[in-house]
Amino acid sequence: MGRKRVGMIAVAALLTACQSAGGPQAFGDNPYAPAGRPVRGAEADGLEVGHRLMAAGEYELALKAYYRAAAQHGMNADVLSALGSANLRLGRLNQAEKLLRLAVKKDQKFPAAWNNLGVVLMEKGETAEAMEVFKKAYALDSGQSDSIRDNLRLAIAKTRKPAYDAPQKKSEFVLVRRGGGRYLLRRAP
Repeated sequence: MGRKRVGMIAVAALLTACQSAGGPQAFGDNPYAPAGRPVRGAEADGLEVGHRLMAAGEYELALKAYYRAAAQHGMNADVLSALGSANLRLGRLNQAEKLLRLAVKKDQKFPAAWNNLGVVLMEKGETAEAMEVFKKAYALDSGQSDSIRDNLRLAIAKTRKPAYDAPQKKSEFVLVRRGGGRYLLRRAP
């Protein structure tokens, strides 16, 4: 009799567990779960998401968001500039340069793209061209952006003092200590 009773209690517990907590009203009149993708409203703009990720320092994720933006908007100057900026932050200078050159080709009056191209050129050591690019960005921006003005000043300073950028030449001479506070200057072997 004990086994029979335990079996009945188990069956009752199982049937209780299978009952719906919310009943049919949980999904309207339909007792089944909804099919397909949940409706979330408008999809987020890839450019906006990418800009926020860039500000947060998540450059690889921002790059992916910008690729989604390319699918949404096409490869316009904004998307190309954003892709170039993300590649710049990731240290992919050649990719960044190609994308930014395409961006300024599509929209020659886009100061942010010109500025970012100048930054890439500075990073690559092409300061003379970078200075010209910064001048263009500064003129298009009407001098309103502090960052473009600062970049232009830096490029001008570097082109005027190229000795600071030049790699140090290995000295032809070596200072040799002779003892007793005496030193001898000799040619390096």
